[in-house]
Amino acid sequence: MTEKSRSAISHIFSYGLSRARTSRRRDDVEIAMEEGLMETVPNLEKRTGYLATFANIATLLGLLGTIIGLIKAFTAVAAANPSEKADMLSASISVAMNTTAFGLMVAIPLLLIYAVLQTKTTQMVDSLEMASVKFLNSLTDSPVSGGANAG
Repeated sequence: MTEKSRSAISHIFSYGLSRARTSRRRDDVEIAMEEGLMETVPNLEKRTGYLATFANIATLLGLLGTIIGLIKAFTAVAAANPSEKADMLSASISVAMNTTAFGLMVAIPLLLIYAVLQTKTTQMVDSLEMASVKFLNSLTDSPVSGGANAG
């Protein structure tokens, strides 16, 4: 059954059962299950970090837009007529602040989603570890071992 299923826990159990067929030592079965866990966990975590990266990039792009907007504002004001300076300055600063606001509007939800997914991933890994320990205990503590079947 474990070999037919595509779930993470079945993958881990399959490693343990495969080793239990060839070795009676608990340590060997445990090492095999840890190997299965080591293969499974990166698949659970592989794309979660992208959200944090995208949030940081959005924040930095907002900051970059602010800096570029302020540079344009002061460059434009330096060459403008005194009567136009206030309008040009306020328009350019408005653009600069809008880029900051947009960067934060993207970054904040991404960071929240990242935190939720990271917590769920950690919970899943913890539950996989707990299930594998319980399975290992039930497998190695049972009176029936190997391929024999009672009843």
